[in-house]
Amino acid sequence: MTGLTIGGAAQPERRGNLWTEALARDPEHSKNYAERWRRIEASGQDVYGEARLIDAMAERGARILDAGCGTGRVGGWLAQRGHTVVGVDLDPYLIEVAREDHPDAAWQALDLGQLDLRETDGDRIRFDLVVMAGNVMTFVASDERRPVLERIADHMDPDGRFVCGFGAGRGYSFDEFFADADAAGLALDLRLGTWDMKPASDDFVVAVFRSR
Repeated sequence: MTGLTIGGAAQPERRGNLWTEALARDPEHSKNYAERWRRIEASGQDVYGEARLIDAMAERGARILDAGCGTGRVGGWLAQRGHTVVGVDLDPYLIEVAREDHPDAAWQALDLGQLDLRETDGDRIRFDLVVMAGNVMTFVASDERRPVLERIADHMDPDGRFVCGFGAGRGYSFDEFFADADAAGLALDLRLGTWDMKPASDDFVVAVFRSR
């Protein structure tokens, strides 16, 4: 981990949200990203491994949050199989693509650090499962990581689970992630190395948490 040394202790490097920084450098970033995934899906490649794992974990008709949903690849597949899906992403363009390509789910443009989904009576919406695929946590600003995980925990049903996966070498170590999750009130139940349930590795993590 890189960082500054202050008073003899290494301090983690602070950084902003990598997605918004990419948009600042290239206004076409979201459009190009969406078109790439549309091409991949249209080619017949299997892009639903994360969704299949979540479906296997869920009761029929489960309430599922797709956190950092992008173009709706995961949540849209789950909605087609009868789950009640809400997808949230900070990029309004990607949300519009999700609405167009996957109309069976509900999609909202919202920063996960500000996540506060409410029922019509004002009660917070609770989910049976929360999925965060596509390296989402590694894009989050360093000072927003723990608040994002706290918001996720606040939206979980008491018996709900949170499943998050991302790769190594992206500026957010697995040890930091597990420490942040623990501080956010999430208890680790299972650590895997891939979305198809291979053993834990140093290259990729898929972690299943419950509320503590």
